[in-house]
Amino acid sequence: MTSHTLNELIAEGVRGRYILVRSDLNVPLDGSTVTDDGRIRASLPVLGKLTDAGARVLVTAHLGRPKGAPEDKYSLKPAVARLAELASFPVSLAEDTVGPSAKEQAASLQDGQVLVLENVRFDARETSKDEAERGAFADELVGLTGSNGAFVNDAFGAVHRKHASVYDVATRLPSYLGDLVGTEVEVLRKLTADTQRPYVVVLGGSKVSDKLAVIDNLLGKADTILVGGGMLFTFLAAAGHKVAGSLLEEDQIPVVQDYLKRAADAGTDFVIPTDVVV
Repeated sequence: MTSHTLNELIAEGVRGRYILVRSDLNVPLDGSTVTDDGRIRASLPVLGKLTDAGARVLVTAHLGRPKGAPEDKYSLKPAVARLAELASFPVSLAEDTVGPSAKEQAASLQDGQVLVLENVRFDARETSKDEAERGAFADELVGLTGSNGAFVNDAFGAVHRKHASVYDVATRLPSYLGDLVGTEVEVLRKLTADTQRPYVVVLGGSKVSDKLAVIDNLLGKADTILVGGGMLFTFLAAAGHKVAGSLLEEDQIPVVQDYLKRAADAGTDFVIPTDVVV
């Protein structure tokens, strides 16, 4: 299905309609305290636009990596409590994802209210590799929206996942791009197709393997790539240096050596730290 913008959806009219929104509420916790509410704050504008327009908003989100069953430490309760503090609209949390609590609370939701469904990863079908299993879960999520629902994807951190609440629901409902995702996509477009020079990229993280597609895409486009984080040791090893007991993805050394050679040919400079503070 073609993704349209949130503004197009609102222009069509959302009052009284159930809008399923995939948000990113995967925030760090210290026990039951949210230690960084950045993602919660980032989710507010889209939810606010929809509630202002009279939509009945159902939010799906995940937190952490539960193993397909409910776990208290991965409950969305702390995140939703913070969302409710920050929001200018009523927010509640269902005790389950597609069970009796979700169905009952969704049925009684009023215009301009938000109901967050409990962690979608409490259901093993969310991340299943089996399309039929994921599809069955997506059908239950979509079933909560009634006959005139729509889907808004506003979870940039999860858009690449072939999960039921991200991918499969979008094949079952009219789908729209959340403003947060739209902004990120526009930034990525500028960084990959409409670049301005000089163009310098900073890459970090512990693993080179997580960044392979990104690095591949940047060779010849970026003037300089600054490498930091734990992944720098794989670059050092690829350049022939000893890294002792430092974090190393040995199987990625040939890949990085290939990148270094291709980068030199394409006019992209890799800059690796010369000092490390331990």
